[in-house]
Amino acid sequence: MGKLDIKSLKSDLRKCMFQKRGEISHDTKVAYDHWICSELEKIVQEKNCKKVHAYLPFLTEINIYPLLDRLLQAGIQVICPKTLPQRQLENRVLTSLDDLEEGIKKTLHPVNKQVYTGNFDLIIVPGLAFDSQQYRLGYGGGYYDNFLVNHPSAYSLGIFYPFQKVEKVPVEPHDIALDAVLFKDF
Repeated sequence: MGKLDIKSLKSDLRKCMFQKRGEISHDTKVAYDHWICSELEKIVQEKNCKKVHAYLPFLTEINIYPLLDRLLQAGIQVICPKTLPQRQLENRVLTSLDDLEEGIKKTLHPVNKQVYTGNFDLIIVPGLAFDSQQYRLGYGGGYYDNFLVNHPSAYSLGIFYPFQKVEKVPVEPHDIALDAVLFKDF
């Protein structure tokens, strides 16, 4: 399969998953997001995570704000990405969910300019689709692939809705598999 074919397959799959994610009922989304937050909190405790990299949800992504708030209250260091040009993430220390600002493509990041350059115990990864080999389809910027390749010792965990599972994610050489994926059927 050619590079153009893979890019086309990825583009079509992204459109499909954005649409499906937008069709979840409010009550189902709230209940599922709550379950994800509870499961993530258990994983953080079981793995004794002290440094957690987590996205700040936007659009129809799984809402992990309740988890982030609990982690901050528990004294766990939370680091969130600021999207930079050229497929790079600047990792900023999250001090409060009240101190966020808008960045590229309306993503949010901490106002706090303290950049974290150390290692992570857990990296919580969003996405649009995943398969049984732990490959994920992101938004097409390559930000997480570039980021994950530089943190091989961190436990990378993708979180998804069950309908986002596909038989095979179209993969290119730069795509990085996750360590695990967290989801359950509705």
